[in-house]
Amino acid sequence: METLEAILSRRSTRSYTPAPVETEKLQKIIDAGRYAPSGGNNQTNHFLVVQNPEVLKKLATLAESAFAKMEVTPETYSSLKSSILQSKKGGYIFYYKAPVLIIVANQKNYGNNIADCAVAVENMMVAANSLDLGSCWINQLKWLNEDAEILAYLRELGLKENERVYASMIVGYAKSEDGKPNRKALPRKGNEVTFI
Repeated sequence: METLEAILSRRSTRSYTPAPVETEKLQKIIDAGRYAPSGGNNQTNHFLVVQNPEVLKKLATLAESAFAKMEVTPETYSSLKSSILQSKKGGYIFYYKAPVLIIVANQKNYGNNIADCAVAVENMMVAANSLDLGSCWINQLKWLNEDAEILAYLRELGLKENERVYASMIVGYAKSEDGKPNRKALPRKGNEVTFI
């Protein structure tokens, strides 16, 4: 698949088979993230690639508990509101049962932390699409990046003291007839362009 096609046909996948992602494909996806641009070429992103089902379940439990303690206000961002309400009901799994969760962290006091993590995740999602894998941006751990319990657990997994999570994504084989992600074109209804 050529680059522009991989970019324009990428869609979010929220339903996965339990099939593991091959190591070779996963390495290509990670490399795409590692080669993303970074402010001043600092290359300070830290990729935590979670494939262990027990770790994924523990993260889901911790996230559900944290969200269930939150209250919804009229100003609450719609996706955050959804996470809170689903957590209060119970059984909320923020990573859609994908076999791989890639957490991207960076230094807390680094001015480009969010931007550097964002471009890495975009590179990885495009790479996943080119490899016939589904992916989806995951905000939940970013929203909870100061939660004490989640921070403590992520530190057990290798997150450094001065790092926080600024982006995450899931990847795996789509639960579809052909096992490939949905690539149906969606009309643009925003993202205005002005040529000067």
